[in-house]
Amino acid sequence: MCAQAVTKKDCATAVISPRTPWRVASVELQPGFRLKVRFLDGIEGVVEMEALVHSAEAGVFSILKEPARFAEVYVERGAVTWPGEIDLAPDAMYRAISETGIWKLS
Repeated sequence: MCAQAVTKKDCATAVISPRTPWRVASVELQPGFRLKVRFLDGIEGVVEMEALVHSAEAGVFSILKEPARFAEVYVERGAVTWPGEIDLAPDAMYRAISETGIWKLS
């Protein structure tokens, strides 16, 4: 798996209030279907997705079990996103990472 992800220009940044620290500023691929994320306020943490993408209940996320597809991750409008309109809720991610440093999806 590639060690970097693309961060697209965030077109919505100009209209987002500075009081929305839960917007994702950057995402970086890590081994084992993990992502390192950094939020606008500087908080950083890890999103663990291996259990989710390989589960029977993965739904739209099941396509991400292919490492090449998972590696297509980028940030758009403050959210971790993949092609096909697949994204993660940045506010829930921020809450979990603020508390424990990890957001484990299963």
